[in-house]
Amino acid sequence: MKNFIDKLFSIFNSESKAIAIYLPMFILLAFIFVITINNVYTKTYDIERFDRAKETIRSPITIENEVETDRKMRETVSNVVDRYTVSEEITEEQVGLLEELFDAIETIEKEDTNKTPISLEDKTTHLEEILSEELINEIDEVVFMQLFRLDVKDRTKAKKTFIQSVEKTLNNGVRIENIQSAKEEVKSILKYSSLDDETKDAFKELIDFSVVENSFFDIEKTMEARNEAASGVEPVMIRSGDIIVREGQIVTNEIYEELQLVGLLNRGNQILPAIGLLIFATFLLSIITYELNRLYRRQHLTPAKTIAVLFISIITITLMKIMSLYTDQLQSVFLLVPVATGVLLIRLLIYERLAIILAIVYAILGSIIFNGEIPGSLNIESFLYFIFFQLAGIYLLRDVRDRMSIIKTAFGMAIINVMTIMFFLFLSFQQYYFIDFIIHASFGVAAAILSVVLTIGLMPFFETGLGILTDSKLLHLANPNQPLLRKILQDAPGTYHHSVMVANLSETACEAIGANGLLARVGSYYHDIGKTVNPYYFIENQVGIKNPHDFISAKESAEIIIGHVTNGAEMLKKEQLPKEIIDICLQHHGTSLVEYFYRMAEKEGKQVDEADFRYPGPRPQTKEAGVISICDATEAAVRSLDEPSNEKIANIVQNIVNNKLLDGQFNETPLTIKEIHTIRETVCTTLQGIFHSRIQYPDKEE
Repeated sequence: MKNFIDKLFSIFNSESKAIAIYLPMFILLAFIFVITINNVYTKTYDIERFDRAKETIRSPITIENEVETDRKMRETVSNVVDRYTVSEEITEEQVGLLEELFDAIETIEKEDTNKTPISLEDKTTHLEEILSEELINEIDEVVFMQLFRLDVKDRTKAKKTFIQSVEKTLNNGVRIENIQSAKEEVKSILKYSSLDDETKDAFKELIDFSVVENSFFDIEKTMEARNEAASGVEPVMIRSGDIIVREGQIVTNEIYEELQLVGLLNRGNQILPAIGLLIFATFLLSIITYELNRLYRRQHLTPAKTIAVLFISIITITLMKIMSLYTDQLQSVFLLVPVATGVLLIRLLIYERLAIILAIVYAILGSIIFNGEIPGSLNIESFLYFIFFQLAGIYLLRDVRDRMSIIKTAFGMAIINVMTIMFFLFLSFQQYYFIDFIIHASFGVAAAILSVVLTIGLMPFFETGLGILTDSKLLHLANPNQPLLRKILQDAPGTYHHSVMVANLSETACEAIGANGLLARVGSYYHDIGKTVNPYYFIENQVGIKNPHDFISAKESAEIIIGHVTNGAEMLKKEQLPKEIIDICLQHHGTSLVEYFYRMAEKEGKQVDEADFRYPGPRPQTKEAGVISICDATEAAVRSLDEPSNEKIANIVQNIVNNKLLDGQFNETPLTIKEIHTIRETVCTTLQGIFHSRIQYPDKEE
């Protein structure tokens, strides 16, 4: 494993941004493409008509079955009854003719009673003279005679019944094809009326004349009705995920056409989903790459962190993919995915903003992975669940210095998960029971616990395997029981006190400018570890002894003083401390001049090479190293004052900062002039609080 990590570092540990960022992102892009290709790729089947399906086949898309829609439309249109228009004019005309007939009969009958009796033949002849030609042509004179023979009361009663039945029949519409049934309807009314047989027989003879065609085919109304029916036909849709054929079912012509329609028999155009997925994955990776570039420009990105992003993303996506394989057996399996593991690791190992971006990316990928392998669809529920789950973890994990805070975060994530699940259940159209809620809620709680367990379990691998310095690792190194810190305390107690003072100053100053205060504190604890090699050659450890520098040359003294930097770095490397701590040890003096012994060497009258009296460097490369270089010098200088005052402290700090600026010691740090000014003000305030004036207590004799 170590050899593998070393090889990775040899590849990624490059000044080239293309190697440090773009190569890992390209690897991640390829991995995402391979993992999700089957979620967007439409599987085709080699199947023929009337074969027996070997598996259940679902539609990968939502599409209209136009052939079936047309068939349904034709069927609906054919069921539309032809529309007919009833001619009211014909109805009124027929009723009017009947009334004319009976009015004429009544008139003749009245004339018969007022004058001498008229014979039946004369009445008939007279009737034919006064009736309309249409009545005369259509009705036989025998019918007229039958009507005259009827009793007046019976005829009047029959007239009313007959005209009403004829009018009703005509109003209902009489078509040529149903004219006979209409006549039978009128006959039926007469048959079951209370009229006598003679009256019924007389009026039956009028039916053929009275009941005529008055309902005619209306093409406009018929077309309008057909168009309305056609427009009301819903398109026949094949929905994404619908079962087209079940396992063991015979593939009929209809099923075969549906398979062909949704593209499950088409062997072409399979490259298009792959191109779409590649474009989509490239877009997601571009967002991550942009954020990594931003961290790279701010010098917050190391090759180890890039590898961590790659590995964490692969682990998270793989977990989702493995769980998605059980989607058929358990539809809500995504609730069990410990997706927050990835963003919690990113939050602890790298940066909060990057964790938020990756949370969005993981949620989007989850909506694809859990789409049931139905191309073109996304699982929106999984997206919402994952995004709330991950953002809750990032937000709740505030105090990353305390590992117990991760446990508290698990509790908070579990609550958010349960609330999200309640949201899904309460808005669902399906009916859920209490046991369903309990099962789903337990999934959410389990996912939160699993996320924390995996985070705690994987953290050491990234901290140790990739050498990523985290706050928890720094807290571990800050423990006074660490062997190197005990060595400083035992062998160089003055240096230990000086280191603690520098740590306090550095942490305060770093927090004032937004740098890593914890890193500055721990780096300060170890920055002078090299003084334990020759502790008594440093003034803070010279208690009750003569100064050893009085017995050696200035150059030798300078070599010992300068050597504490290289000695310290070697000791830290031997104990395998993080690179950031070793860099602080090497850089806290930069390439500054050991001026005291340089001036002494000049007084000795020998030819002096200034390079022999300068620290090897390099100059501070980070904000934390720059802050420690200021605090280290100012603390030592202020401690040397007999009667420190606010004015003296301010002057010393100002002079030290100015000298370092003029000497170019901050040329390679990302510190700005404004930040250096803030550091100076913060250091002055802190030192003035430490070395404040005190009351002079009198002794016993006084």
